[in-house]
Amino acid sequence: MAILLTAKAQTSVELNSGWKCAAIKEVNVDGTAISKANYNVTGWMAATVPGTVLTTLLNNHKVPDPFYGMNNERIKDIFYTGRDYYTYWFVNNFKAATPQSGGQVYLNLRGINYSCDVFVNGHKLNSKTHYGMFLRQSYNITSVLDPSGNNRLAVVVYPPDPVGNPNGGQGGDGRIGKNVGLQYTAGWDWIQPMRDRNTGIWDKVTVQTTGKVKINNPHVVTLVPGVRKVGGVQQPAIIKASAELQNPLPAPVSGTLQYTINGHRVSQKVILKANSVTEVNLADVVLKNPVLWWPNGYGNAHLYASRIQFYTSDNKLSDQQNINVGVREIQTSWNSHTNSREIAVNGQKVFIKGGNWIISDAMLRFTDARYDAEVRFHKDMNLNLIRIWGGAIIERPEFYNACDKYGMLVFQDFWISGDADGKWLDPLKAEDQWTRRKYPDDHQLFLRSAADQVKMVRNHPSLAIWCGGNEITPPEDILLPLRDSIIPKLDGTRWFVEYSNSDKMSLNTLGGNGDGPYGIQQLSTFWQTRTFPFNSEIGSVGVSDYESLKRFIPEKNRVAPQYSVEKNTSKVDSVWDYHKYIGYDASIDPYGKAKDAEDFANKAQLVNYDQYRALMEGFSSHMWDWYTGVIIWKTQNPWTAMRGQMYDYYLDPNACLYGLHSGSEPLHGMYNPITGVVGVINNTFETKRDLMLVVKTHDMKGADSLITQVVIEIQPSSSKNFLPIKTTIDKLAKDEGAFLSIQLLDLNKNVVSSNTYWLPDAEGTYSGLKRMPASQLKISGKRVSSGKVEVTLTNPAKAPVAFFNRLSLINSSTKKRVLPVFYSDNYVSVLPGEQRKIVLDYQPQDAGQQNMLSVSGWNLPEQLLPIAN
Repeated sequence: MAILLTAKAQTSVELNSGWKCAAIKEVNVDGTAISKANYNVTGWMAATVPGTVLTTLLNNHKVPDPFYGMNNERIKDIFYTGRDYYTYWFVNNFKAATPQSGGQVYLNLRGINYSCDVFVNGHKLNSKTHYGMFLRQSYNITSVLDPSGNNRLAVVVYPPDPVGNPNGGQGGDGRIGKNVGLQYTAGWDWIQPMRDRNTGIWDKVTVQTTGKVKINNPHVVTLVPGVRKVGGVQQPAIIKASAELQNPLPAPVSGTLQYTINGHRVSQKVILKANSVTEVNLADVVLKNPVLWWPNGYGNAHLYASRIQFYTSDNKLSDQQNINVGVREIQTSWNSHTNSREIAVNGQKVFIKGGNWIISDAMLRFTDARYDAEVRFHKDMNLNLIRIWGGAIIERPEFYNACDKYGMLVFQDFWISGDADGKWLDPLKAEDQWTRRKYPDDHQLFLRSAADQVKMVRNHPSLAIWCGGNEITPPEDILLPLRDSIIPKLDGTRWFVEYSNSDKMSLNTLGGNGDGPYGIQQLSTFWQTRTFPFNSEIGSVGVSDYESLKRFIPEKNRVAPQYSVEKNTSKVDSVWDYHKYIGYDASIDPYGKAKDAEDFANKAQLVNYDQYRALMEGFSSHMWDWYTGVIIWKTQNPWTAMRGQMYDYYLDPNACLYGLHSGSEPLHGMYNPITGVVGVINNTFETKRDLMLVVKTHDMKGADSLITQVVIEIQPSSSKNFLPIKTTIDKLAKDEGAFLSIQLLDLNKNVVSSNTYWLPDAEGTYSGLKRMPASQLKISGKRVSSGKVEVTLTNPAKAPVAFFNRLSLINSSTKKRVLPVFYSDNYVSVLPGEQRKIVLDYQPQDAGQQNMLSVSGWNLPEQLLPIAN
């Protein structure tokens, strides 16, 4: 079925269903024959497009789910089968009549991995085989359309060459990097190999009808001079618009290019030469009192709807593209105190709190809804930047749409990684460093692809940084044209950093690689050990809870890792190991030895929360002194791995997300475990005054001790220490630990920040938690609108702390979690006499589906509760 997309062009039809495919070894004719309507494809397999060959095989039950258990080992790898095994023909029929009055029809292919030949109605469209995963294709098919309006498209897709040996190395034996494409598909330390190396028509295919002239690659630039405030009257902003106009006709065409935004219109009359592509720059738009676009946590990410149109001289609309514009300007400068780059938006410096992103789905099953959900989770973590790692892709416009919407800045790598491209001596690599340093094989293809992808995403306000590669620059004959020519000419508005941990971004005076550390750290490490001043990668753990583990680990393999203190080693089940588990080691034991996998996963959430809260608090406490930014490695997983994720592949959040949500709050009270000082972070552009800082403790039975409360003020974008309380806290926690509550209240006594720590006893164990009285938490939930539930958690006075409660929305029939659900907070602790309200936001899947609440905590067995209407 074809879906009409009026926003993309005059008319644009996406070919996203009705596809058939067959392995090349099963087809004995060429594309000229296959693309004719009389060629019978009745027996061919239904194909998934956009998608990969492996996705199609999975959807046809030809292979098991590679994300479950050890199933991936049951799928044949292309390295051993040969490339023909995953070389496929794809066929689809589409309707397109020959337009009247000089109108044109185009076939647009947004991404094919890796090479292809394209045929329509018996005609080959590309004179030479097309190569390159990241190079869009557009063919004028007007002259080959069938007079009946019934047409056939046939595409043969060849895998990358070479495919690389999946030998367990980063990028396997590295040779996957010889292509201009994905590198993770041969395996990495966080993923197993994709057996087809993601061969397929992986991105959208559209048939586009225009008038005589087609608009290509419109470009909108916003200039916001000066230092701006979030609110109030704004000085004007400048909007610059341009576009490439394609005239395929053998005669000149005259007309008008027009751009419209917020009621302002500029236009330019042009005469386009025959068979030409002409770039046209329009006069500037002066936007008075603009509503600006701001990163998450600082202001609204406002978007203006705008459009660029071409009218022919007889006043007929020939083509149109709609563009959402965020009026903002990205600036960077060198901070000589931290020795790192700092980023400003609209003249205001922004402390970067970011997450590293690989790809939404390792099998390239992209959807707008999944992109929206994943980026929204990053917003909910109170982050303001996502870095796209260099072993993957230039992300799709739909991902950028979500980042535009949620105010997430994007740090976009190109397709280079130190692991495959020769930075390190590596015995698992097939070729030496000197050879790998020249990867990819076709440098001109890399540059053409880079230029094309820049044009594709450059209009998105969220795009903030271009990066040459992950932990290494591209070869110099790629780097220099990219840095000095392509980016300045085609964009010119963003910072270009040569590689992800470059000294020009973050001066490395410590030695080592310039990023990390990875793995579980002592919480004190984040506060007292100085790392790299703009740390592009730090973090790692992220085992989700037992409900998540059940989705991809067979029951017999749900066995908790066993850590030996004496040997400092862990015994880990083979499926856990295959899914890239990394050790929690001794960090679980202070809560008590794990009895089973469920107990292990529950205790892992306490570690997760503490790790990521402390990470962001420690870095934020040193903002502008030690650091200008930090990016967590990593915040999401494109498959069912067990590390580096704030939510699992199925979009179920774990405690990492909410530890970050707390530690990354724009306004946040916190406790330094080294100095014992209570401080406050203000990650906004405004001075915060008349805040009451309230510090108290609770023992395991709930009895409280007010340490102090004081009215404070804190300057914009700063961290400040206020109260030394270490002696008091150490005394109170000595025997069995304690709960430490730090709250900020406004003048109306509203809580604007609440942060609860659970502190160990003098031996470093949580002996008191093991003996806590049962929770007396009262829970109620009501539906406030379609897809929105408000849960009220009330803990009576004189009761114990209701500690670490996980909320879930459950399908009443299946008792399975509804996914995804966005919680205003989770893994929440409710103090005695306190009431907390949590909002659950989700997309209803079935009007008749009934849902209920699940709430369980450290001292609260699972409660299943109805939701009131």
